[in-house]
Amino acid sequence: MKRITWLLLPLLVLWSSLTVLAQDAEKPADTEKTEKPEEKGEEKAEEKPAEAEPEKATLDKLAPGFTLKNASGKEVKLADFKGKVVVLEWINLDCPWCKAHYEQGDELVKQQKKLREDGGVWLTICSSGEGQQGNFDADTLKKRMEKAGLSADDYLIDADGAVGKKYEAKTTPHCYVIDKEGKLRYRGALDNLRERRKNDKLEAVNYVQLALDALKAEKQIDTTETKPYG
Repeated sequence: MKRITWLLLPLLVLWSSLTVLAQDAEKPADTEKTEKPEEKGEEKAEEKPAEAEPEKATLDKLAPGFTLKNASGKEVKLADFKGKVVVLEWINLDCPWCKAHYEQGDELVKQQKKLREDGGVWLTICSSGEGQQGNFDADTLKKRMEKAGLSADDYLIDADGAVGKKYEAKTTPHCYVIDKEGKLRYRGALDNLRERRKNDKLEAVNYVQLALDALKAEKQIDTTETKPYG
């Protein structure tokens, strides 16, 4: 009897092992996902929606984008200058006020050069349509720009006035200062030349330069809008 028991013992062990394996196989799989516990107080950062570009120029909002050709026929986009301070100056080289700045002195040309040296961009825009004052053929425009001290890459042609309407530019010189984030920070007159012509005792004030200086110093611009002349 003992001999039979010893012979059956291995079979009993094998059967017991097979039974355990069969029971484990019948257990449902663990479907719980292991997730990294969030730290207490930790919140998921929400992505801010991109600011929509307005149809009209509005202070402290993104400046309306545009694409115009310069005097050399090259397309220039406002978006090309992202990350730079940009000045837009509406120009009409036959306008008496523009002549005062470009033909009777060189302070404006020096101001434009200084901005470029500081890494900024100064774009002059002409919205005069065909047959209107300030609209020139290619050869005449080249001569007038050389006389005024302007370079070809800075003179943009908006003959249909579409960009001018976006910025509501109706006179020359009408100026706009755009910061490195692409937001409009100043619009209006270049300076107080008109007032000084009425009162020569007034001190010269260049509103565009004040805005540029404030942006460079990362300070608030005191005068953000003035009435343009021209």
